[in-house]
Parts: sequence; structure tokens; C-alpha cells
Amino acid sequence: AIANGNSDNLLERAADVTLKEGRKLILVLRETPLSTIHLENMLRLARAGAVILPANPGFYYRPATVAELIDFIVARVLDQLEIPHTLLPRWGEEAAQDEFT
Repeated sequence: AIANGNSDNLLERAADVTLKEGRKLILVLRETPLSTIHLENMLRLARAGAVILPANPGFYYRPATVAELIDFIVARVLDQLEIPHTLLPRWGEEAAQDEFT
């Protein structure tokens, strides 16, 4: 709906206005597998200024719990919003000794 400019509810309208005003819209997508229609809509939204952030956790941090998988995605969203956090070290930063081992 958002990619096509349809706003049938408050959430879709908020996304539409966010794009219209040139503000950051982050879409965390969880649907898999992706069809051609999904991919084309994501491309259309990215071209309109949205950030497409698939909810794909990074296993290179060796998460041990579901909470750590969630923290990875939340950390990426916070990074996009430039909100400081301590959920994960950023690439190139040192992790605490007992973290991620």
C-alpha cells in the first residue's frame, strides 16, 4: 500500500507523510520468501527515500538466545536513527571480553 501511495489506515498515512516530507522511514521487513512484487515495491520505496531493513539477524555475533537475535535487529534500527546504544559493538569496535564468545 505504501509503495503505491494508498493510505487506508493511520500507519500507512504516517508512512506516506514521512516520505512526502523527506523524513527517514525505516521499514523492517520479515516476509520470506520475497516475490517479484515484494522486490519491486521495496525498490519503489527505496527510490522514494525509505530505508529497507530486512529482519535478518547477524549470526557472526554468535547469538545464544532469541533476545540476542532481536537485539541485533533493534541495534540496526537504532543505528539508522542515530540513537546511541550498547546492544552490540559496531563493526571495528572491541566487544567486552565476555560478550559474543
